[in-house]
Amino acid sequence: MIEATKGGARLHLFIQPKSSRNEVVGPHNGEIKIKLTAPPVDGKANECLIEFLSDLFDIPKRDVHLIKGETGRHKVVELTGLDAEKIREALRLPKN
Repeated sequence: MIEATKGGARLHLFIQPKSSRNEVVGPHNGEIKIKLTAPPVDGKANECLIEFLSDLFDIPKRDVHLIKGETGRHKVVELTGLDAEKIREALRLPKN
């Protein structure tokens, strides 16, 4: 779900587009499930995800990097400058 990297942390996500609101649902099959209002068309869900994570963790959009999964529901996102433990606490996830 969350792995520490040299400059921050990587999140393994499962995205559900076209939801009624943007929210973190919680653990889902070894990933973190996030619901987004944007449709999965023309990169809108990816833009929405980056903006949502930027707002959630109060970091600039430039510190949110989509590493893998540009066209799928399973994504890997790297957050620069954030500690994995702080991310876990912010998302209210249990410790491994």
